[in-house]
Amino acid sequence: MSSSNAGQSAGQLETRGIEPVPEAECNGHPLQLFWVWFAANISILGLPLGATLVAFRGLAIWQAIIVAIIGAAGSFAVVGIISIAGRRGRAPSLTLSRAIFGVRGNIGPTLVSLMSRLGWETVNTTTAAFVLLSLCSILFGSPVEAKSAPVLTLIFIAIFVLLTLSVSGLGHATLLVIQKWATYVFGALNILVGGFLCATIDWSAVFNATPAPMSAMIIGIGTMAAGTGIGWANAGADMSRYQHRSVKAVRLVASAAFGAGIPLVLLITLGGLLSVGNNDLASATDPIVAIRDMLPTWMAVPYLITAFGGLLLSNNLSVYSAGLTTLTLGLKVKRVYAVVVDIVAIFAGSIYFMLIADSFYGPFITFISLLAVPITAWVGIFVVDLIHRHYYSPKDLLDVSPSSAYWYRGGIEWRAFGAWSIAIVLGFSFTTIGTTAENVWFKGFLSDSWLGHNGLGWIVTFVVAGGIYFVLGGAKDRRAAQTENAHA
Repeated sequence: MSSSNAGQSAGQLETRGIEPVPEAECNGHPLQLFWVWFAANISILGLPLGATLVAFRGLAIWQAIIVAIIGAAGSFAVVGIISIAGRRGRAPSLTLSRAIFGVRGNIGPTLVSLMSRLGWETVNTTTAAFVLLSLCSILFGSPVEAKSAPVLTLIFIAIFVLLTLSVSGLGHATLLVIQKWATYVFGALNILVGGFLCATIDWSAVFNATPAPMSAMIIGIGTMAAGTGIGWANAGADMSRYQHRSVKAVRLVASAAFGAGIPLVLLITLGGLLSVGNNDLASATDPIVAIRDMLPTWMAVPYLITAFGGLLLSNNLSVYSAGLTTLTLGLKVKRVYAVVVDIVAIFAGSIYFMLIADSFYGPFITFISLLAVPITAWVGIFVVDLIHRHYYSPKDLLDVSPSSAYWYRGGIEWRAFGAWSIAIVLGFSFTTIGTTAENVWFKGFLSDSWLGHNGLGWIVTFVVAGGIYFVLGGAKDRRAAQTENAHA
C-alpha cells in the first residue's frame, strides 16, 4: 500500500524528522486526514464527556448535542486551520512555530506541548493496561488488580507501548494505513457496544428532561473544546505536511472537523443519554468499569477490546506527534529514536502511577489540564500569524544559530512571546483547578467573575493572546520578511 510520500510505503521506516518535506513528495489528500482524526477520537472514553454534560451540567439531550457539535467539532476546526500551516510550510506544528516565537522563544510552547502530549499518552497507557487487567479478571473469574499482580501489569504496559511503537515508530505512511483500516474494525465494535448501551437508556426521562440555562451550555462548550480539539491543536501540521499543494484550505479544515467531530458527537451524545437520571458514569473514578457494568456479561469482552483499540489508535497519533516535538526541542537523534525516548517516558510514568502511586486519574489529569491554558494561548497566536504568513523558510526553520531569519532579538520574537506570557497569566486568573470542589489546587483571582464562573478562561486566553499579538504587529521581523519577499 502506498503512502502519500514518494519512496515510502506502509511498513517502511519514515526517515524524515522535522525537516520540511520536499514538494515532490507531497501527494497527500484530505481524506487521509479525515481517517487519521476519526481514528484518534473513536475511543469509547468519549462517553464520560457526554455524561458530565447531563449529570453535572443538567443539559437536556438536545442541548448536549449542540454543545458537542460546537465544542468538539468546532474545536477540531481549529486543528484544521493549523493544518493549513503544515501544507504551506511542510514541517511539524512546533517546528513552524519557530518562525513565530523565534528559535529560543519557541522552547516554552514546545516544552508545554510535549508535557501535555506525554501526559495524555500516560493516561492512555495506564487505562489500556487496566482494560487488559479487566479482561484477565473475566478470564480468571476473580478481580485482578495492578499492585497485586505487578508482573502481569508490567507485561500489559509493555504490550500497549510496543504496539504503539510499531506504528508510531514506522511513521507517517504506516500511520495513515493503520488508522484507516483499524477505524473500520473498531468503529464496527463501537456500534455493536453502543447498541447494547442504548438498551439501558431511560427514554422517558430523556424526553421529559428540563433544559438547562444558557450558561450551562456555555460551560459545556468550553469543557468539550478543552477536552478534545484544543488538546490536539499542536499536532495539526504534523500530519498535513505531506498534503498536496493544490489541496484547498477549507478541505483541510473540514477533514479535521468532520473526521473528529462525527465520532465525538456520537459518543458524547450517547454518554449524555446514558446519564439521564443516572449519574454513575459521570461520577465514576474508573469509567471503563462503569461502562462495562452497564452491559450484559457476555458483552464485556468485545467491549474491553473496543476500549483497548480506541486507546491504541489515539496513542499512535499522539506518540508520532510527540516524537516530532521532541526533535524540535533540540534532541539530535533520528525521528524513530525520538519516538523511543517518548515511549520510555510514558512506560516509566505508567509503572509509577499503576504500581507505586496511591491515586492517578484525578491529580494527573488536573495537572495536564493546567497545560491547556498555555497551549490555548499558543493556538491564538499561531492562528493570527497564519492569516498573513504564506511562506516558511525551510533553511531558517532548521537553523538554530543567530544567522537564522527566525533568530529575531536574542533568539526570541518578543511580541509573540510577550503576548503568550500575558495571555497565560490572564488565563490562569480566570481559572480554578482542582481534583474536587474541596481539593482546589489553584484559584485565580478572577475565577468568580462571570467569565471565570462559566469556564471561559480559555476563551479569554485565546482572544488576549491573538489580540495582543495582532495589535503589536505580528511576527514579521524585517529579516524574515525580506526572506519571504525574496522567495515570492
